[in-house]
Amino acid sequence: MDTQESNYFCELEIRSAKHSQFLSLTDKIEEEIQHRGWYDGLLHIFIPHTTAGITIQEDADPDVIKDILYVLDRIVPWHDPSYCHTEGNAAAHIKTALLGNSVHCNVKEGRLRLGRWQGIFLCEFDGPRTRKVQLTFLPFNK
Repeated sequence: MDTQESNYFCELEIRSAKHSQFLSLTDKIEEEIQHRGWYDGLLHIFIPHTTAGITIQEDADPDVIKDILYVLDRIVPWHDPSYCHTEGNAAAHIKTALLGNSVHCNVKEGRLRLGRWQGIFLCEFDGPRTRKVQLTFLPFNK
């Protein structure tokens, strides 16, 4: 669902269902590219949240995502008495800082140019919540 749009910008709303999860956005983003007629250019994907991130990762074997979540939980435990942030979600902020809040991907002939196994994921660390994902298309001049 778009909440804001222009020729080269749109904002998607994505609902997470779990406290921590990776949600594949690849198909939704491909649909937006097709719908908007974006052909050749660079796509900037940004999430304006401090407890959710964006990453490009393997989207063929779901065990890869399970392993990433497992390791993140081990290196950044949810409850740690040494955290100073008092809202109770310090781990979500730290995990987001580690993964980042944006990625770029080439678009060629109206399709994402990802690697064979790659997908684009929203990384939820403080859900369930409704998140916004902003897409900005920068067309290549011909």
